[in-house]
Amino acid sequence: MDKEKVRDFALGLGVDTVGFASIDDYQSPLSPDPRQILPGVRSMVVFGFKELEGALDSENPRVGTVNRLGVLDLCWSTAFRLGRFLEKETRTKAAPVAPSFPLPMDYETKGMVADVSMRHAAVAAGLSAFGRHNLVIHPELGTGVFYAAVLSELPFESDPKIEEELCDDCRLCVEVCPANALEEAGKTDTIKCLLTVQPKGVSAVIRYFTQMLDKPKEEQIKMIKDPFFWDLYQTSFIGYTYGCFKCISVCPIGR
Repeated sequence: MDKEKVRDFALGLGVDTVGFASIDDYQSPLSPDPRQILPGVRSMVVFGFKELEGALDSENPRVGTVNRLGVLDLCWSTAFRLGRFLEKETRTKAAPVAPSFPLPMDYETKGMVADVSMRHAAVAAGLSAFGRHNLVIHPELGTGVFYAAVLSELPFESDPKIEEELCDDCRLCVEVCPANALEEAGKTDTIKCLLTVQPKGVSAVIRYFTQMLDKPKEEQIKMIKDPFFWDLYQTSFIGYTYGCFKCISVCPIGR
């Protein structure tokens, strides 16, 4: 299978950028070996969609959530269609990888270690380079690109890596972070970040209902009427909601 044929097919699905990485060039310090997902994997096809700048800039958390869930939906369907194309055309196996959730959920990692790190996959495929905010930066599209990937048994070679330094260490991301999660260069305090990005997540549910159990009945009724409770209720059937994109929106590259 020719790489350009795959690239053209992916671009025809509407992706904004696509690249290839040999599995030997993919290096993630925390995520497991991709061979645990697809034993015969030899490469990965990595693609990305640019998120809506207006949504990333908006202070309305519902707008941000629609943007993020929308791009997730695109990634899921595109990964499936791309994997289906590879299998039909080559009679080899392919496996779509979740770009965000579902995640391996266990107490040790608390859902913060993915099956495949999309940041490291994008770097291995020559699509992006790491910035001060510990996110990856596409040279034209900037930080606001959401990546997904398909593992393949095909022996694709990696596209050339980005050698230039894209981040100029302007520190806008550090200064704007409401959680102070970017104080150490090249590292994110993931707990601080998660509590801000997903304020209605599982930790909030545990805290809220633990507090409710200790309250008298009158206080419990008040807590049920509280708007925060209804936000938790809404989040319970939406899945994940997202409340902060500041480190993405202030990055000047690609804007």
